[in-house]
Amino acid sequence: MTEAAHRILLTGFEPFDKDSVNPSWEVARALDGELIADGVVHAVQLPCVFGAAMVALDEALARLQPTLIISLGLAGGRREITPERVAINIDDARIPDNAGHQPVDQSVVRDAPAAYFSTLPIKAMVRHLRDAGIPASVSNTAGTFVCNHVFYALMHRLSRRAGPGVRGGFIHIPALPQQAARQPGMASMALDTQIQGIRTAIHTAMTVQQDLLEHAGQLH
Repeated sequence: MTEAAHRILLTGFEPFDKDSVNPSWEVARALDGELIADGVVHAVQLPCVFGAAMVALDEALARLQPTLIISLGLAGGRREITPERVAINIDDARIPDNAGHQPVDQSVVRDAPAAYFSTLPIKAMVRHLRDAGIPASVSNTAGTFVCNHVFYALMHRLSRRAGPGVRGGFIHIPALPQQAARQPGMASMALDTQIQGIRTAIHTAMTVQQDLLEHAGQLH
């Protein structure tokens, strides 16, 4: 590590919904301290709690002053690593968070825009992940649980305070095999593959300034 290295904030969540592990945190902590394309990864665990997750994110942003911020979250059922395109200003929880909160149709930030786009090169990330043999696709919904809550909060903060060159966004990752084993039929991805995938995504975000202009949309 050198003093000139950029700081990369990589967040993951604590386990939730009665689970004992969350791959988003397992991946983040595995990459903590790693030097990737002149950036040093700083892993921070966020609580899976509305409001509290935003506070923890704000504290990490203030402490680290990172030039790249990527938040990770578990998307049980997805088969691929999925960089998220857009965060929406809504909390609508199908299940309670870890503090028992279950908001319905509440704004993440009151009197703020309806949505923000990721500033990560999400299509280039998908291309590089696929080139590395790792399943990936662009996602157009981060849900309405704490993942989207953090994603929206991050992009709102960056829209108001970010210095030049600061980028951020959210990536959903699949369940781990041990999680899928308890839910027959659930898709999963090995932890080592997920770690390599997020390493590739970070490298792409650090080295690609202009995203690819190619089809990555969905019909429904």
